[in-house]
Amino acid sequence: MPKPRGRDLGLPFPGETGPNNAITDVMGVEVGTVTLISGDGPLVAGQGPVRTGVTAILPRGKAKAHVPCAAGYYALNGNGEMTGAVWIEEAGELQTPITITNTHSCGVTRDATIRWLVSRGVGTGQDWGLPVAAETYDGELNDINGFHVTSEHTLEALDKASGGPIEMGSVGGGTGMLTYDFKAGNGSASRRFVVDGAAYTLGVFVQSNFGRREDLTVLGVPVGRHITHDKLRGKDQGSVIAIVATDAPLLAHQLKRIARRVPMGLARTGTVANNSSGDIFLAFSTANEDAYASRDKATVSMRTLTNTSLDPLFKATVEATEEAVIDAMLSADTMVGRDNNRAIALPHDELVALMRRYGRM
Repeated sequence: MPKPRGRDLGLPFPGETGPNNAITDVMGVEVGTVTLISGDGPLVAGQGPVRTGVTAILPRGKAKAHVPCAAGYYALNGNGEMTGAVWIEEAGELQTPITITNTHSCGVTRDATIRWLVSRGVGTGQDWGLPVAAETYDGELNDINGFHVTSEHTLEALDKASGGPIEMGSVGGGTGMLTYDFKAGNGSASRRFVVDGAAYTLGVFVQSNFGRREDLTVLGVPVGRHITHDKLRGKDQGSVIAIVATDAPLLAHQLKRIARRVPMGLARTGTVANNSSGDIFLAFSTANEDAYASRDKATVSMRTLTNTSLDPLFKATVEATEEAVIDAMLSADTMVGRDNNRAIALPHDELVALMRRYGRM
């Protein structure tokens, strides 16, 4: 049974969501996870305890995984990794699925994505590929130097990817992650909006693993200053990967502008993008499919919103990012990992009491 999300608890997040309040509300986007949890007690490198996994995001789903999307990339603080970003910056295209995992398994999932494309006969529409693989650090809870994520786990996550509701919290690549020193992991949210009479959707997915407890802010309430017990990390450290998807027709430079709005949503939750954090963001559009499928043509036609029409997308990105981070914490359960390190879940009752005390509910 999934834990209640913020809206279920009555948190007054702004904006209209899609039916799943997730990145999969953008038609065609599929998400798959493989979660690895085993062992208890003292750390024995190579044996565990294991608290990790891999998340796969397919921008156009498995059936159209070979069709690129317009894309833009932005790093707020670069102490992290997202492979394939140099080519996205150069070409303005996302040409592969996306995988997200722990720091020391990033290369495994990157290479496995190529294997998946080749072995499943999907291809990339060309003779080579530069997959996007990203990471955050889960070493407080996981045997990160045990290299437990394999190619087979990645293939499974890609094969399992689907639309509809997605599981959040301590699953997939987010299994061993913390946020503001609470247990967190995967989070997602979406927004619907209208531009010139046309309805569009934007969704954000985060692998959330950052922040100092005292800085946590929920809808303007300084929650972290009040819930100070049971810290594990105890310092402003960690990273966050954000993937933004939309069906609005945008060009690469406009999607880079969208990616640059992710930090505004993160800042609402209290972070300052500290030196040790890898805060890396990618935005893509599933529009203009015919143009991106036309590899054999020298000239194609594309639709795009004007730059003066982008404000609703900026707002949607900020709002959905904020909500995705909060839901990553609310969806997670307390977890005990390596060396009996214990990461507590954000207590719903204490949060609700604080929100009421501050007049936010």
